[in-house]
Amino acid sequence: MAAPRRRPRQRQPELEGEFARSPALGYEAPEDGGLVRCLAHGFPTPLARWHFHDEYELHLITCTSGKAFVGDWIGQFEPGHLVLCGPRLPHNWISLDAGEGVAERDLVIQFEHAPLARAAESLPELREVMALLQRARHGIEFFGMSERAHAHWHAVKATRGVRRFGHFCAYLADLAQCGDYRLLSTVQIQSAEGDGELEQINRIVDRITGDLAASVSLADLAGELGMGESRLSRFFKRATGNSFTDFVNMVRINSACRLLMQTDHFVADICYQVGFNNVANFNRRFLELKGVTPTEFRRQAEHRFGGAS
Repeated sequence: MAAPRRRPRQRQPELEGEFARSPALGYEAPEDGGLVRCLAHGFPTPLARWHFHDEYELHLITCTSGKAFVGDWIGQFEPGHLVLCGPRLPHNWISLDAGEGVAERDLVIQFEHAPLARAAESLPELREVMALLQRARHGIEFFGMSERAHAHWHAVKATRGVRRFGHFCAYLADLAQCGDYRLLSTVQIQSAEGDGELEQINRIVDRITGDLAASVSLADLAGELGMGESRLSRFFKRATGNSFTDFVNMVRINSACRLLMQTDHFVADICYQVGFNNVANFNRRFLELKGVTPTEFRRQAEHRFGGAS
């Protein structure tokens, strides 16, 4: 008789609430801040865990190096690593060379979405910031910004009221105008030309992501949208920056990453759950996109429980 399969063990990130944000851990007291809250912490710390929250979080690593986990992305970090995480995007930084510990490793700024979104309705100057925040849903790593980011953080930390908000806006402006960045987690949709195109792209993405195991062809979608196949192919490439096939593979591999990180499902089972019908092809595509095999990705992902804010 075959041995019974283990029940999947969920590895969900922890939702951080206000109750966990004690000034003893480096947080500013709620009465000392407004929209913007600063946090500086070392390593190790009770804040260190795989988690998410409702606020944006801007991280500048000032000391140590190790592994970073942002959504389904796993990569290396070192001093100067600057990342903006969007709301409810799980994240974790694990220092591998901290020795007995360091007093300061991470300079963080937290802020909420709603006040900025409301302000942007009346202040056109905030439009570029809203575009930045849209990208932050995937996590953004910025390059060549560490010195300015360090100065911005200390300027925000040292002030209150409208001066603090001014320094915060200056920080966001530098980030919004930085062209040297990369998106870390999942697939980013580029801006489409007008609401009609955006609606069509959303329909296509919904079809792809709604049932990953279903076979969706470019010809099927072209027929549904009343387009020629070649026209849809060009339109899709312009709107997403990817060919249709590459986009489908990216969505499926990123979904596989989440299952590898959050469940004990066998790699072969995950292959079929996300729409591949051949394990060898799944392994090959996974290696191409993530730089490691699914098994190695899962092994590395186990480390995310040991690390940071």
